[in-house]
Amino acid sequence: MLRLLVLLLLAANLGYHGWSAGWFATLGAAPPQESEPQRVAQQIRPQSLRLLAADEVRRLETSSAGAPRPPECLQAGLFADAELGPLRQALDAWPGGSWQLEPGVEPARWLIYMGKYPGAEALNRKKGELRQLGVSFDPVPSPALEPGLSLGSFTSQAAAQQQLDALSRKGVRTAHVVQDRPEQRGQVLRMPALDDTLRAKLDELRPLLAGKPWRPCR
Repeated sequence: MLRLLVLLLLAANLGYHGWSAGWFATLGAAPPQESEPQRVAQQIRPQSLRLLAADEVRRLETSSAGAPRPPECLQAGLFADAELGPLRQALDAWPGGSWQLEPGVEPARWLIYMGKYPGAEALNRKKGELRQLGVSFDPVPSPALEPGLSLGSFTSQAAAQQQLDALSRKGVRTAHVVQDRPEQRGQVLRMPALDDTLRAKLDELRPLLAGKPWRPCR
C-alpha cells in the first residue's frame, strides 16, 4: 500500500512538471500564457536606446554644465554722487553699452516702532505681550533703533498712522510712528544684457558697490 502511494505521488509530480513545461500543449492541456502585449506597443523606438560608457556620461555632463546661460539684466544701487567716481572709472574698461547709470529714488520709510527697551529681558517681555494680542513684529532695520521692535514698514507717514490706529484698537498702547529713512535720490547701475563674459567681471566691481547687492532689474 505504501509503495502504491509513493508511485502515485511520483506520477503526479511528473504530470505537473510536464503540464507546466507545456509538454501537453498539443493535447490542449497547458498553463495560461501571461503576457502584456500592450506594453510592447507602448514602447517608443526601443531600438534607439543604447548604453553609455562612464567617460561618455562625464563628457555629456560637462558639456551640458558648460552651456552658456542666457543674458540677464541686473542692477545695483542707489549710489550717491561721492560713490560714483571710482565706480565710473572701473566701468570705463567695460564694453560700450554694457552698463548704464540711471536716476533712481528710494522712498522714505516710516515704521510703527516700539522701544527703546532697557535690555533683552524687557524686549522679550514685550514680544510675549504682542504674541498674546496676535500682533506680528519684526526686528528694527536700523541699529539706531535697537533694542526695539517694528510693527510694520510704510512709505508714508499717513499709511503708518492708519495702521497704528488699527493696532491700538487691538490693545497696542506704547507704539508710535517714526521715520527710519528719508527719501533718497541717486544713481542706479544697470547691466541690461549681462552674458557669461561680463558675469566673470562682476567681482572686479564688488569692492566699489559699498555693500549694495545685485538684484534683477525692475
